[in-house]
Amino acid sequence: MRMEGREESENVEDRRGMRIPGGTGGGIGCLGLIAVLVISWLTGADPRQLLGLLGAVQQSVPQTQQQVPAGAPSKDDPQAVFVSQVLKGTEDAWTQVFARSGRQYEKPVLVLFDGRVESACGLASAAVGPFYCPGDHKVYLDLAFFRELAQRFAAPGDFAQAYVVAHEVGHHVQNLLGVSDQVTAAQQRAHSEGQANALSVRLELQADCFAGVYGHFDQKYLEPGDAEEGLRAASAIGDDMIQKQAQGYTAPETWTHGSSAMRVRWLKQGLQGGDPASCDTFKAPQL
Repeated sequence: MRMEGREESENVEDRRGMRIPGGTGGGIGCLGLIAVLVISWLTGADPRQLLGLLGAVQQSVPQTQQQVPAGAPSKDDPQAVFVSQVLKGTEDAWTQVFARSGRQYEKPVLVLFDGRVESACGLASAAVGPFYCPGDHKVYLDLAFFRELAQRFAAPGDFAQAYVVAHEVGHHVQNLLGVSDQVTAAQQRAHSEGQANALSVRLELQADCFAGVYGHFDQKYLEPGDAEEGLRAASAIGDDMIQKQAQGYTAPETWTHGSSAMRVRWLKQGLQGGDPASCDTFKAPQL
């Protein structure tokens, strides 16, 4: 991606180096449970063991316990600058999209952290990976995840990293549009875990497609091979691929994000058309 001279977002909050005291009580909550399940599928670990080992994940800690004030990242940090530029690209793209329907886009804040971080959704370990918290409209990212993406999942590249950021911003868009609340309500009415998981898959695939919408708007900055980097990343983190690596077989009823083929298809859908209306995974007869 061509990033030289590109504008940066003013909505990046750098909390790296902050000391976050451990929380007590409260439990991990719904979002934390989802995160633990994702970790278990990534690692092959028993989720019941993770629930015990990751007791600090998603627990509530008063915001006043944060001892170091957050601020904008250093201009001398190229990776943070890159993330800020990507976030700016998503802001520009979604501002245009919302304006077309007469709406104003509310820009999310992206929080950089290391180790663990406090959000409106609770205290989270970096082990949960990048996540979006609807409670404070913020995206949370430990930059070490990019190293994991390149080394463990063999999906390096700047657009692979941009895809990760844009996917989480996609969840913010879903929150603004009310899609997230509708899915949560439908999951609460679900008669089985499999039905709830299937709704989660459609939610995640739509976020993939929304990430592609950003890429379509940002395509003037893309270089040859960039789109392939994003598609390779989407394929690498498909539920089937992760399960095969972790346990040697797949269990589609446990998927929460979709297969490699699904994730590639929907990211490509957004990239090619740039039309959020084409990202309605909930009406798609086949994913």
